[in-house]
Amino acid sequence: MTRRDSQNPLAEGRWLYRRIYTFAISAGLWALLMRTVGRMPAEMLPHATDGLMGLLALILVLYLVAPTAQQLIALSANARLRIMGGRP
Repeated sequence: MTRRDSQNPLAEGRWLYRRIYTFAISAGLWALLMRTVGRMPAEMLPHATDGLMGLLALILVLYLVAPTAQQLIALSANARLRIMGGRP
Protein backbone atom coordinates (compact mmCIF):
# COMPACT_ATOMS: atom_id res chain seq x y z
CA MET A 1 0.00 0.00 0.00
CA THR A 2 1.42 3.36 -1.00
CA ARG A 3 1.21 6.42 1.17
CA ARG A 4 -0.30 9.47 -0.48
CA ASP A 5 1.33 12.79 0.17
CA SER A 6 -1.16 15.24 1.65
CA GLN A 7 0.46 18.21 -0.07
CA ASN A 8 0.52 17.95 -3.84
CA PRO A 9 3.60 19.78 -5.18
CA LEU A 10 1.85 20.52 -8.50
CA ALA A 11 -0.10 23.77 -8.62
CA GLU A 12 -2.69 22.22 -10.91
CA GLY A 13 -3.71 19.88 -8.12
CA ARG A 14 -4.92 22.97 -6.28
CA TRP A 15 -6.45 24.44 -9.47
CA LEU A 16 -4.54 27.70 -9.01
CA TYR A 17 -3.60 28.11 -12.68
CA ARG A 18 -7.02 26.99 -13.82
CA ARG A 19 -8.63 29.62 -11.61
CA ILE A 20 -6.28 32.37 -12.82
CA TYR A 21 -6.78 31.37 -16.46
CA THR A 22 -10.57 31.28 -16.16
CA PHE A 23 -10.72 34.59 -14.31
CA ALA A 24 -8.48 36.33 -16.85
CA ILE A 25 -10.36 34.95 -19.86
CA SER A 26 -13.74 35.74 -18.29
CA ALA A 27 -12.69 39.31 -17.47
CA GLY A 28 -11.32 39.79 -20.98
CA LEU A 29 -14.48 38.44 -22.62
CA TRP A 30 -16.64 40.58 -20.36
CA ALA A 31 -14.66 43.70 -21.32
CA LEU A 32 -14.90 42.74 -24.99
CA LEU A 33 -18.64 42.28 -24.64
CA MET A 34 -19.01 45.71 -23.03
CA ARG A 35 -16.93 47.38 -25.78
CA THR A 36 -18.86 45.53 -28.46
CA VAL A 37 -22.21 46.65 -27.11
CA GLY A 38 -21.02 50.25 -27.05
CA ARG A 39 -19.61 50.33 -30.59
CA MET A 40 -21.85 48.14 -32.74
CA PRO A 41 -24.93 49.21 -34.65
CA ALA A 42 -28.13 48.13 -32.92
CA GLU A 43 -29.15 45.61 -35.60
CA MET A 44 -25.94 43.56 -35.19
CA LEU A 45 -25.89 43.46 -31.38
CA PRO A 46 -27.94 40.27 -30.80
CA HIS A 47 -25.74 38.09 -33.02
CA ALA A 48 -22.42 39.42 -31.71
CA THR A 49 -23.37 39.32 -28.05
CA ASP A 50 -24.81 35.81 -28.37
CA GLY A 51 -21.47 34.59 -29.70
CA LEU A 52 -19.44 36.28 -26.97
CA MET A 53 -21.74 35.05 -24.21
CA GLY A 54 -21.53 31.54 -25.66
CA LEU A 55 -17.73 31.73 -25.60
CA LEU A 56 -17.81 32.93 -22.01
CA ALA A 57 -20.14 30.06 -21.08
CA LEU A 58 -17.78 27.56 -22.76
CA ILE A 59 -14.81 28.84 -20.77
CA LEU A 60 -16.75 28.59 -17.51
CA VAL A 61 -17.97 25.06 -18.32
CA LEU A 62 -14.42 23.99 -19.16
CA TYR A 63 -13.30 25.36 -15.81
CA LEU A 64 -15.91 23.34 -13.96
CA VAL A 65 -15.86 20.10 -15.96
CA ALA A 66 -12.57 19.72 -17.81
CA PRO A 67 -10.07 17.21 -16.45
CA THR A 68 -6.70 18.27 -15.11
CA ALA A 69 -3.47 17.50 -16.93
CA GLN A 70 -2.78 14.69 -14.44
CA GLN A 71 -6.13 13.09 -15.27
CA LEU A 72 -5.52 13.44 -19.02
CA ILE A 73 -2.13 11.74 -18.72
CA ALA A 74 -3.66 8.89 -16.71
CA LEU A 75 -6.45 8.50 -19.27
CA SER A 76 -4.02 8.44 -22.20
CA ALA A 77 -1.75 5.92 -20.48
CA ASN A 78 -4.74 3.71 -19.73
CA ALA A 79 -5.96 4.01 -23.33
CA ARG A 80 -2.50 3.16 -24.67
CA LEU A 81 -2.40 0.00 -22.56
CA ARG A 82 -5.86 -1.05 -23.73
CA ILE A 83 -5.00 -0.45 -27.39
CA MET A 84 -1.82 -2.51 -27.08
CA GLY A 85 -3.76 -5.36 -25.49
CA GLY A 86 -2.45 -5.02 -21.97
CA ARG A 87 -4.43 -4.64 -18.79
CA PRO A 88 -4.67 -1.27 -17.05
